[in-house]
Amino acid sequence: MFTELRYSLRRYRWQILGWGLGVAALGLIIVAFYGSFIEEQEQFMQMLESYPPEFLAFFGGDASTMATPEGYLGMYGFSLLPLIVGIFAILAGSGLIASDEEGGQLDLILAHPLSRTAFFFGRLIALLLASLLIVFLGWLGFSVLLGGSALELSWLEMALPFLPLLAQVLIYCTLALLLSMLLPARRLAALVAGLVLVISFLLSSLSTLNEGLESIAAFLPYAYFQGSDALSGLNLGWLGGLLAVSLILSLLAWWRFMQRDIRVAGEGGWL
Repeated sequence: MFTELRYSLRRYRWQILGWGLGVAALGLIIVAFYGSFIEEQEQFMQMLESYPPEFLAFFGGDASTMATPEGYLGMYGFSLLPLIVGIFAILAGSGLIASDEEGGQLDLILAHPLSRTAFFFGRLIALLLASLLIVFLGWLGFSVLLGGSALELSWLEMALPFLPLLAQVLIYCTLALLLSMLLPARRLAALVAGLVLVISFLLSSLSTLNEGLESIAAFLPYAYFQGSDALSGLNLGWLGGLLAVSLILSLLAWWRFMQRDIRVAGEGGWL
């Protein structure tokens, strides 16, 4: 298992650097810009108040809080980070095993003295570590300029919103992985997981304007994403619940992988 873990983690090295440094660069810009935002606060607030509520719903929903560190970071960063990093999660999760299977390599890999369980969890742990490293690099990017920033946050405080972000990433990694074990093609698994990601974001954001959507959004992951609101207190119940769901999805994917026949190559069928 550890050999497969090291091999898989090496395969993720460029994705870790690409996605992690991309999020870090976004953080550098956002944190550095906050001073200018405060100096021009009146003009920014007038601009924000002119936007329709439906638009603001996707960036925190309340223009009156946008000048606070929580509101500012939520609007310009954390409200969209689950969508951004979720793309990596879906592509990596759906291709964790299915990409090699469709490429014709999986049956050759499993012909070696390596159990399916060791293979599965070696790759899964590598994916989880890659997700953690991407979020870690993003946190560094958001934190490195805090010393001279008007945000007046410590590095530890800045880490709080990244814990719910990591939980969101793991949800979509494991969901896409499970779907790749259930559906006949990786691209179909990625499509369905992507639809869940987008619909979750849309409905959860609009539920602040339409109470009728709250009952639907309650079944979707984004409804339990605190984002920058975690600066005021981390909701451990939500965090633990998302991690528990990720664990269940992982175990279901493992169970399905143990039961199914391995294709020689190509996409599968429904029967």
